[in-house]
Amino acid sequence: MTQTPEAATAAQTTEELLQQVRPLVHLDSLENLLNQARANSLWPLTFGLACCAIEMMAVGASRFDLDRIGAGVFRPSARQADVMILAGTISRKMGPVIKTLWDQMPAPKWAIAMGGCTIDGGPFKYPGQYAIIEGADKIIPVDVYVPGCPPRPEALFAGILKLAEKIKAGRKGPEIAA
Repeated sequence: MTQTPEAATAAQTTEELLQQVRPLVHLDSLENLLNQARANSLWPLTFGLACCAIEMMAVGASRFDLDRIGAGVFRPSARQADVMILAGTISRKMGPVIKTLWDQMPAPKWAIAMGGCTIDGGPFKYPGQYAIIEGADKIIPVDVYVPGCPPRPEALFAGILKLAEKIKAGRKGPEIAA
């Protein structure tokens, strides 16, 4: 079956119109749209354990301004937060408290382990020690690791950006912020 010249011109015009509109109109799955919204509105829990908490406070201040990436609203309650930033040494006494707070957070939720002490025990890791938990991943699932002792505010900022990138892509499992 052959097309008339008018039909061929109409089909060509429609294709040209679609090529012009395609960058403006993008249909996607609901899950991808939700991931975009989640990644651009992270609400961290106000929760510091040791010296890394000072760096966490600095990243929330005006010099680094987490508000510009949608993560500046530190929440005082676990029931209002979706990101737990573990900042500092985790003692065995704090382990159950961290687990309780994690359980109170609504899903979906994410965790960032910040600093050497949080990631693997830091300088407090030695044979026979009994007071420190050697890694936040022994209590809760960690999504992003931010290495350093203590990590600079820029490193935590990069970790939050890494978490947002991970959420947008829908990836699971731990990652290291570079």
